[in-house]
Amino acid sequence: MSKTALNLVAIFVFLMTLSTLLGSMLNLSPTLPALATFTILGIATFDSFSLQGKGGTIFLDWVAGFSPEYRERIIHHEAGHFLVAYLLGIPVIGYTLSAWEAWKQKQPGQGGVSFDDAELASQLERGKLTAQMLDRYCTVWMAGIAAETLVYENAEGGADDKSKLAGVLKSLGFSASACEQKQRFCALQAKTLLQENWSAYQALVDAMRQKATVAECVKIIDEKL
Repeated sequence: MSKTALNLVAIFVFLMTLSTLLGSMLNLSPTLPALATFTILGIATFDSFSLQGKGGTIFLDWVAGFSPEYRERIIHHEAGHFLVAYLLGIPVIGYTLSAWEAWKQKQPGQGGVSFDDAELASQLERGKLTAQMLDRYCTVWMAGIAAETLVYENAEGGADDKSKLAGVLKSLGFSASACEQKQRFCALQAKTLLQENWSAYQALVDAMRQKATVAECVKIIDEKL
């Protein structure tokens, strides 16, 4: 099972166990918690194997979305990716701010900013990835973490970004220590780009908060630059 599905199972099993223990006080039949537990386990299993855990991800993201701070963190994180990609000449083709939006657009995970990475994929396939191309994409992948850190002094998101970056670096023969060094370097590069273009970043955050299109976001960035 996926980590998300397992988390859901753990939460509901705990609730069902608690209801069983308190069943006598609440006049609940002992069969009800058992049936509910088996039903939830079945749903989680189906979600894990048939939906690759997407249902659980959407549910948890929907619950977290009730927090204004969570929603703002997502916007600031993705705006970091968007702006740095644009500044480094990597075309942005779309973005989503929730797992539900990502599912509707058939994107993996919780979504985020989508780039035109055809050139990157081509170079990786040929085994001839240039240092410049590597640095550009690594900087973009670390830009969400850099943006969150600048705004909130810490980053709660970015695990998928780090995983993607580490996967590429390891496929190129980087050691674990070299991967960490590269992450720190690219995070610093992203932070510098954001600080140097802070007014454009803030304007982009406002635009993405209003669900502006990619073209509208690009126009706003250009106006600020």
